[in-house]
Amino acid sequence: MYVVMYLLVVSIEKSPFQKINNEPDEHSHAFISSKPCNSTYRTNLGAVGQMMNCFQIFSREKRRGANSAPELGGGGGERMGSEDGGGNRAAKSAGSSLSSRRRTIPEIYRERQHSLRVFSLSELREATNNFNRLLKIGEGGFGSVYKGSIKPAPPDRPNIVAIKKLNAHGLQGHKQWIAEVQFLGVLDHPNLVKLLGYCSLDGERGIQLLLVYEYMPNKSLEDHLFNRATPTIPWVTRINIILGAAQGMAYLHEGSEVQVIYRDFKSSNVLLDTDFNPKLSDFGLAREGPTGDRTHVSTAPVGTRGYAAPEYVETGRLTVKSDIYSFGVVLYEILTGRRTLERHLPSSEVKLLEWVKQFPADSKRFSMIIDPRLQNQYSLSAARRIAKLADMCLNKNPKDRPTMTQVVEILREAMEDAQGCSRSSSLTTNDSNERLAASSRTTQMAQASSLNT
Repeated sequence: MYVVMYLLVVSIEKSPFQKINNEPDEHSHAFISSKPCNSTYRTNLGAVGQMMNCFQIFSREKRRGANSAPELGGGGGERMGSEDGGGNRAAKSAGSSLSSRRRTIPEIYRERQHSLRVFSLSELREATNNFNRLLKIGEGGFGSVYKGSIKPAPPDRPNIVAIKKLNAHGLQGHKQWIAEVQFLGVLDHPNLVKLLGYCSLDGERGIQLLLVYEYMPNKSLEDHLFNRATPTIPWVTRINIILGAAQGMAYLHEGSEVQVIYRDFKSSNVLLDTDFNPKLSDFGLAREGPTGDRTHVSTAPVGTRGYAAPEYVETGRLTVKSDIYSFGVVLYEILTGRRTLERHLPSSEVKLLEWVKQFPADSKRFSMIIDPRLQNQYSLSAARRIAKLADMCLNKNPKDRPTMTQVVEILREAMEDAQGCSRSSSLTTNDSNERLAASSRTTQMAQASSLNT
């Protein structure tokens, strides 16, 4: 319990949102008394006062003008590297002065923490039939995700939820859990997945960290693009999904009180609700952006291979333009129906971004890259527009990449093209969505039946 409590206190009390690691900050020293905590095992992240009763913390620190998000490392799977704690520096341009201090994610979180429910482990066990493997809907290096049923249903909330049970082996899992709670406890947008609550327990079986989200019945964009057992997403629906994802990213970069760098944009993190509206998920690697005259945040690279911006991988310099690069990769996945890395293909086609260079957007051969599962039911002009946008996002020079607001505008134009094509071929947005929704509802009804039995 001491580990979890220490992490929570440091993440909330240190200003700015500083490193959550074992290395001391150069300007601060925290002294934690050995006085035991008499509170219950369950840790309430929002209860700062309760934590202060458990630990007497006296700190002397020189407050920095920069405000950075948690120093987070990679999880499992194909994520790259792990941050070593030396990366919590925000670089600033020469001759610049410290800007006026802004609020940080933890400070805003304190105001809004009441919106998250603290679940007991017994509640979540009951919701998942003791984490029954038949209810497991996802798995990765972070842990497992289960479909659950909360009884009784929370007021104005769905009773069917998704419960992420983290593998809490090591410090990185704790860091990402804290980041997920604090970022999603603050951020609010129709295209971000909603965090309903959490559970933190240090008991006889070790540390248990769980997150409870709204349930996304249509899985992820990745599932529909690359899983041949899943119905193909029609052309107009694809553009609608990527447009919604762009609107969510624009909110992170330009629309929220604190600029947020997502750092892990990929098709598997774009979840789909009943109507195939997209919602960004998994904020364990998110960072607060640089402030004032600072141009970037410096940190050891993490993320997923094939999606991370090259300048970030090479230098550790992180900006919102790093997210733009990742967005460009997913744009080409939308067009081609191919993963960024397809190892089973001929060597010239393994790397998606290298392969598509052979078919420029204005060339006669461009249509050869379009996903064959679309069966020619798409707008060529919209596809060319999206490919050109992807090339802009993938520009080697980050400064030449568009902003997310510009991306949204271009995608809206592509949507107009696509809808015009759809109307002429009797394939409207509603038609395509209704066919997909009907197919998914049949599956959901079968799943609901199995959940209730």
